[in-house]
Amino acid sequence: MRLVWSLSSSRQRTLGVFFAALLLSMTVGVFVYWPGIANGLQVQNRELQLSDSRIDTTTQYKLSFTTQSAATIGSIRLQLCSNSPLLDDACLAPAGLNVTAATLTAQAGLTGFSISPLSTGNVIILTRTGSPAGVANASYTFDGVHNPSTNGTYFGRIETFSSTNATGSRIDYGGLAFHINGGVSINLTVPPYLLFCVGKTIQPYDCATAQGDAIDFGEFTPNTTSTGQTQFLVGTNAEYGYAVRVTGTTLMSGINTIPELSTPDISRKGKSQFGLNLRANSSPPGGTNVQGPGTAQAIGKYNVPDSYGFVSGDVLATSATSDAYRLFTVEYIVNVDRNQAPGYYVSTLVYIALASF
Repeated sequence: MRLVWSLSSSRQRTLGVFFAALLLSMTVGVFVYWPGIANGLQVQNRELQLSDSRIDTTTQYKLSFTTQSAATIGSIRLQLCSNSPLLDDACLAPAGLNVTAATLTAQAGLTGFSISPLSTGNVIILTRTGSPAGVANASYTFDGVHNPSTNGTYFGRIETFSSTNATGSRIDYGGLAFHINGGVSINLTVPPYLLFCVGKTIQPYDCATAQGDAIDFGEFTPNTTSTGQTQFLVGTNAEYGYAVRVTGTTLMSGINTIPELSTPDISRKGKSQFGLNLRANSSPPGGTNVQGPGTAQAIGKYNVPDSYGFVSGDVLATSATSDAYRLFTVEYIVNVDRNQAPGYYVSTLVYIALASF
């Protein structure tokens, strides 16, 4: 979600005149369903980037993911398969793929690894002296990987282990997909679904009806609370549900800002503040409670009527299981004091939906 706010530069009146517009964008996270796994947690934000996706090309692969468990990690295994991202399935080596000449040229987050001699033509095992991991954003760059010899979609399987040789019980795991052809870089193929869209208005319950990426708040004065709203629609068949979060900054014009409500508060005319919630409100009037046949709800400070807040990275709404469509309305408030500096105020917010399959 993108926020653009403006203030007039005129100081001929005692009160500044403020203009605002709200732009929106959307990021959708998708993960691969993994049935039959009894231990470990899903690694998040997993991705395999190829510098060159053409067939029979020797290129660079960059693996990145976020670990979830606090256990000791001594090895990481990446399997590259032609048939499936699921650990319960046999991994068929893609024709032409060869990682035996790969070298580990960069690593971040969880470091100290080297390529184990136990690696094979389609399996890279990273090894180190075991140490605690916790939640960490890890990435590993491999040069000298030879791509498969046939166009198509291929799959990766990520596992972490306490052992140094990728044996024993896995700690965290995850699947991903990538595509090889003459000119396409990377594609994800995920049989389950996560539906998510953002707009100024969305008709229940159809993302095809999402419209609008700007809200004009008109003139701002210290005597009036300005309000606006956007909506997002979300639903998934992910076994462990989803979370929707917001990231971004408050309204800024150069070095001048309208302070965000990092501590929840009511709307106070004449005091500069920016905040939001996901409820129907009476002071000021506006907003709508969540609608739809699902069960997901707004959480924390964003689920309290007539109370507003904003902290970048906060989760706004969650479901713990697969859930039918839910339509959330985000209500924004802006107040300014008499000393708020004029200018063109801009902020960018991004709404992110992540499902856990």
